[in-house]
Amino acid sequence: MIDFLLAFGFWNVCQQQSIDAYVQENLDDLTFVAKVVKGDQTELKKINRDFGQSYRFDSTQISIKPPFMMRAESKVEDSSVTYILNGTDLVYKLGGFRSPQNLANKPGRRQSTVDIGILSKGLIHGLYEAKYVTTESDRSVVFDLTFCQSEIDKSRQRIYVDPEKRVFLKREWFNQEGMLLATFVYSKPIQVSGCWVPTHMDVSNRDGILAGQTDYRDIKVNSGLADSLFQVK
Repeated sequence: MIDFLLAFGFWNVCQQQSIDAYVQENLDDLTFVAKVVKGDQTELKKINRDFGQSYRFDSTQISIKPPFMMRAESKVEDSSVTYILNGTDLVYKLGGFRSPQNLANKPGRRQSTVDIGILSKGLIHGLYEAKYVTTESDRSVVFDLTFCQSEIDKSRQRIYVDPEKRVFLKREWFNQEGMLLATFVYSKPIQVSGCWVPTHMDVSNRDGILAGQTDYRDIKVNSGLADSLFQVK
């Protein structure tokens, strides 16, 4: 019996230290509205030159089909701005202007559910490798995420995961030289169709100054998004 209990305890520890235990496997698609609550452009620019651009939009409609399909739509005055990512293909559309790009050798520009505080299926080994770091006193489980293409991009994300809801509590973004660029804090998670999703995100720059705040509203999970929504051609 003692041997069995020891074996069970070892199995339980292994489960806790496996990133697979914190992936939301039943998340097939996700839509929500990202509403900017605060966007301090001076402080956002300290993260990087372009980071504050998305905070210029009052709200953005976002659709995601894991692991690598994303569509974001906003308005600038009377013009529509659309961002579509499908695998490594990306296209920006502004009015009649269209800018296609390929991100095969730019893994750091491939957005995913990691940006909103969730691990979805297909990300691990598809885009990221994960290494267990520690378990905090609040029971959050800490992993470092590096790109599979680490020879191209050595930046990393350190994520702090709620083991019960499987959402991020915090994410730290480090550049290729190991410098902390930004800290994202996720809060107010709700359960939708069996999946937990954060509904608020704060981002602070490397000086620890709160630079931006975003609410996630009108969240829908597994509504059956069509692949055609993510066509880049």
